[in-house]
Amino acid sequence: MFHLFEKMNQGSPYLIAEMSANHGGKLENALEIVRESAKAGADCVKIQTYTADTLTIDCDNEYFRIKSGLWDGYRLYDLYRDAGTPWEWQARLKEECEACGVDFLSTPFDHTAVDFLEGIGCEAYKIASFELVDLPLIEYAASKGKPMILSCGMGSPEEIQDAVDACRGAGNQQIVLLKCCSEYPASWADMHLGNIPDMRQRFGIPVGLSDHSMGSLGAVVGVALGACVVEKHVCLSRKIKNPDSEFSMEMDEFAKMVQDVRNAKLIARGPEYELSEKEKSSFVFRRSLFAVKDIGIGEKFTAENIRSIRPGYGLSPKYTQMLLGKKSRREILRGEPITREMMEELEE
Repeated sequence: MFHLFEKMNQGSPYLIAEMSANHGGKLENALEIVRESAKAGADCVKIQTYTADTLTIDCDNEYFRIKSGLWDGYRLYDLYRDAGTPWEWQARLKEECEACGVDFLSTPFDHTAVDFLEGIGCEAYKIASFELVDLPLIEYAASKGKPMILSCGMGSPEEIQDAVDACRGAGNQQIVLLKCCSEYPASWADMHLGNIPDMRQRFGIPVGLSDHSMGSLGAVVGVALGACVVEKHVCLSRKIKNPDSEFSMEMDEFAKMVQDVRNAKLIARGPEYELSEKEKSSFVFRRSLFAVKDIGIGEKFTAENIRSIRPGYGLSPKYTQMLLGKKSRREILRGEPITREMMEELEE
């Protein structure tokens, strides 16, 4: 059972640990990422299902060379060959997820990947930002009737709507969108997480965050703004160099983020004006009306003999004007609170 919507219905952020290329070409690293992600509090471990040949072609001309950013100088074919997760590992990784009590998720990049993932019992599909415009792929994955998580990096409102319509056209209403900034790593100024509540209202669909920024701050802000899912790249160590290691979280950082986003969700709850029991105990520190000089029977209340001070055992300061100029019917000693009973006994 895939627990995405269950978690969302409980009001808890669904946390995805994205392995991507961080296995460094070793199955044991990949299995350890699953185990450590589960220990750190992930709800799901995600991989990617492609080969260099399903993503691009082996070509040397300028169109197939990356000219800037983290992967500057790479040929696309070489990048995807180096970063891919071998398909022969993936059933084993799914078994490890099940053994560790976390969901397994993958991103297919073509029809053959969807067919392969169907064959190993994949229970949901993630569409990457770069594939948001590949409507035939989205339709095909959605036709399997599994939850669809659509990453929306670079997507215009019209393109996002097209992708949503492709899912719905395939008879699939189990859709979650992810706000994403397709920079690696993403700068905070470019993330525009204010889009999260707008996307939720605009498309009428739950919205999460695929976060490529460094640290936990983006995830915390995203959850505070209503993100129901957070996806972060994770690694055992950034010293295991691969195409994704530079912007990935090590496991202790991911564990800290898990706590931060769950606490952010608690902090952002509301509206709620009922006081907690601990807050009620702080009432005594409020200001209230006290006698600051001895007041005799028949003596008038004045600004010199009563004041609004802490603690909060007396009348609210809002009654000050009602008291001033009235006479006390009892003796009140300096340091005594002015009570409701005293106000009811007032003489003109």
